[in-house]
Amino acid sequence: MDTISNNQGSKGIFYIRQLVVGNMVGLKPSEVPPPLGVKMASAGAAACIADLVTFPLDTAKVRLQIQGEKAAVEAAKNIHYRGVFGTISTMIRTEGPRSLYNGLVAGLQRQVCFASIRIGLYDNVKNFYTGGKDNPGVLVRILAGCTTGAMAVSFAQPTDVVKVRFQAQMNLDGVARRYSGTLQAYKHIFQNEGLRGLWKGTLPNITRNALVNCTELVTYDLIKEAILKHNLMSDNLPCHFVSAFGAGFVTTVIASPVDVVKTRYMNSPPGQYKSAINCAWTMLTKEGPTAFYKGFVPSFLRLGSWNIVMFVSFEQIKRAMMVTKKRIEAN
Repeated sequence: MDTISNNQGSKGIFYIRQLVVGNMVGLKPSEVPPPLGVKMASAGAAACIADLVTFPLDTAKVRLQIQGEKAAVEAAKNIHYRGVFGTISTMIRTEGPRSLYNGLVAGLQRQVCFASIRIGLYDNVKNFYTGGKDNPGVLVRILAGCTTGAMAVSFAQPTDVVKVRFQAQMNLDGVARRYSGTLQAYKHIFQNEGLRGLWKGTLPNITRNALVNCTELVTYDLIKEAILKHNLMSDNLPCHFVSAFGAGFVTTVIASPVDVVKTRYMNSPPGQYKSAINCAWTMLTKEGPTAFYKGFVPSFLRLGSWNIVMFVSFEQIKRAMMVTKKRIEAN
């Protein structure tokens, strides 16, 4: 009798918890798996929304990462960045609030190309490696994440180069601006550095995004799966929020060193570094190992918040598109 009572009580508590934390929050999952086009479009749109929200944090991260470079020191002179919010405050005071969104156009172009491939193709590539079987292993997920991450970088690298250079560019009196607009930046880099300039830093970026993509997507996948398996939450907004936050933290810890090298190398003028490995070695010998974690706090704030906005938006946009598709087919 006590056992029955306890079971009923547990079920009652579980029902209340499910009602509170998720069943009525956001759109319900689609009964039919979304097609590839829906996943790619949803991923691109969600990543653009996340970039709009978190772009100032990304710009602050770039400024902190390049701090210590010779060119950056000469341009900044007496300006010194201290922490993410100190960097944002200094940029607003010295360059105006618009400086926080330097490179936004290139950033959105990047996400449309980049996120739609690395996130939108992930499930399909995962299914390809497993032959369509359910419950793929961790290694298969990692392989799928690395594959789509490398594919996305190979295609979208020029947009990342332009974005980073705009974010590093200072809007100060007396400091010459390298680029006046996004299209002019593509043209200038191509004319002065050739195609290699537009794809500069591809190797460290592939390395970085293979790490980021497999860590981000696999961690999100595993956390979400564990939450649903143990009935802690339903497949809705709170579950997506927790999964995305965990994915953002783990990704930052693993990918930060490669991210710093990528930023330094892509932003460098021709001839400063012989290669990405030379860039990393120069940083290590001249600035010490802590240089690889410069901008860690803004990286985490940015990746954590970016992951939350992106994954929550991605899940909801994907479901909204499936609802719309179903209504159109019904008519």
